[in-house]
Order: sequence, then C-alpha cells, then structure tokens
Amino acid sequence: MLVTGSNGFIGSRIVAEARARGWHVIGLGRSRTSAVPVDQYVQHDLSLPLPHDAVGPVDVVVHCAALASPWAAPRDFVAANVQGTRTVVSWCRAAGLPHLVYVSSSSVLYRDEDQLGLDEESPVPPDDEQINVYSRTKRMGERAVEAYEGSWSVLRPRAVFGPGDTVLLPRILRAAARGVLPLLEPADGPRVVCDLTYVDTAAHYVVEAAERRAQGTYVVTNGEPVELYPFLVGLLDRLDLHPRMHRVPVGIAAALAGAAERTSALLLGYREPPLTRFGVSVLSRSKTFDVSRCVRELGPPPVTLAEGVERLVAAHG
Repeated sequence: MLVTGSNGFIGSRIVAEARARGWHVIGLGRSRTSAVPVDQYVQHDLSLPLPHDAVGPVDVVVHCAALASPWAAPRDFVAANVQGTRTVVSWCRAAGLPHLVYVSSSSVLYRDEDQLGLDEESPVPPDDEQINVYSRTKRMGERAVEAYEGSWSVLRPRAVFGPGDTVLLPRILRAAARGVLPLLEPADGPRVVCDLTYVDTAAHYVVEAAERRAQGTYVVTNGEPVELYPFLVGLLDRLDLHPRMHRVPVGIAAALAGAAERTSALLLGYREPPLTRFGVSVLSRSKTFDVSRCVRELGPPPVTLAEGVERLVAAHG
C-alpha cells in the first residue's frame, strides 16, 4: 500500500492501521524523512510529476496528501489538491491500475445553509458555487479520480478530530485561550447540530475501502450527531478551558470575516485571519449525514464519539 501524505494527521493513522493489519506500507511525503514508522519512504512533492520508477509495484494507493485549511492562497490549494491528485492518478495509470482510495472531504457538499441527512446521492454544488477554494479543489480532485480507469473509492469524512489534529481543534483552542468564543446560533433556536468523525474511525474506513476494493463514493462520520455548542463547551471544560460564549449575529460575523479575508489576500500574503466565512458557516449551520451506505458496506465505526473524546482528553492531559 502506497500512502501519500503519510506524515499527516489522517495519513499517519492510516499507516498505523494498515501496518497493524499486515500491509507493507510505503509512505510518501514532502519531508526528508518519515515522521511515522513505515516499511519504505519516498520523499516527493506531488505538485511535480512522480517518476514511474519512484515506487515499486503496489496493490493499493491511498491518496491522503492535501492542503487542508479553511484559508490559503488559491494557487497553493490548486497545486496540492488538484495537481497533486492528477499526479497520483497519472502514476497509477502507468503502474498497472492499482485500486485507488482518495480521501476527499464532506465540504464538497456544503452550502451556506442548514443541510440535514446528506448522503452520497446529495447534489454537489458546481465549482462556482462551492463554499470555499478548499472544497472546490477537493471536488476537482474527485473528478480526476472518477475518470480513473482502475477501481477507486472516494471517502468524504466530516470534521475529523483527535490527538494530532492540525486543522479543527487547534483553531477552537486558540479562540478559547483568548477567553471568548463566538456563539453563532440564534437565542431562540434552532440549535446547530453537526456530525463529527474521530480520526481512527476515518483511518479504519480508508483501510476497509482499500481491503474490500470498494467502488464509489462514501460519506464518513461517526454517525452520532451532536448539538455543536454544548459539545464544544463540554470538551473545553474537560480540557480546563472556560471561555465566555459571546453571541454574535451571523450576518455581522460573516461581514467581519469577509473583510478580514480581503485584507489577508490583498495585504498580508494570505495569512489566515482569526475567522473566515467558512468558519462562520461551520459554526452557524447544521450539517448532518446519513452514513447508511458506509456502515452497510464497510461496517460500523470502530470507535464511538464518546471514546474518541476520552482519547483526545487523555492525550491533552
């Protein structure tokens, strides 16, 4: 199994899960050396062509490498998420058509509105209506995989969290450490409800898709929707962080975030602002998913949401 992005948050868990099941794992990343135990390691930047002899014969390729961030220069998203995926697909075509598993994102389905019960048949917004550049480039990567002549799986995990997270929890912790968290739901309801995915659940499903040569697209979550703000307050309390919740009208928050994004793009070299319009949407719009297909074809989640929280708290302790 070749795992791209093997040094990353999700990629490193996929490596561990695969090796525990007896796979010979070849990691690929931009760092000079592997950050996790692998059987072989290849240093390469996937925005550049991957020589056909850079990696020996493989049975499965898991493409996990990506720029996963709510904010960055558009050209960086294109290089990592579009060109990088095209590089992997091109290499697979020349390498005997191994099964290809692409770790995408549930954000390709998002609109700035409440969306309940999303599944694999839910309509995908066109590129010019995607919620941000990240989701747009992940969808472009999906199309490259869908055109692959070999067998393929596309997994769309939602809000992956756990020890080692570099995207979701760190931004919340930074805001909480400043003493105030924005509360972006109306006082008279409805409550913001969301699905989450513990990182080992995501890794488990990726390896299951690889082993079963699953064909098609799968929405991936823990299948346990929660009310967002009570969940966050409870988690932060466990981490000994007790910020004040300050209610902010969504329209004002979105306007401030948009102004911060424009300033970043024009004057600050795309330095991430304190809050993005995507972040406002995530904190103010309900997103739940129907994972029936995933559970039916790949099995139940191996780690419950409560177990995932306990592991996260223990790791931070």
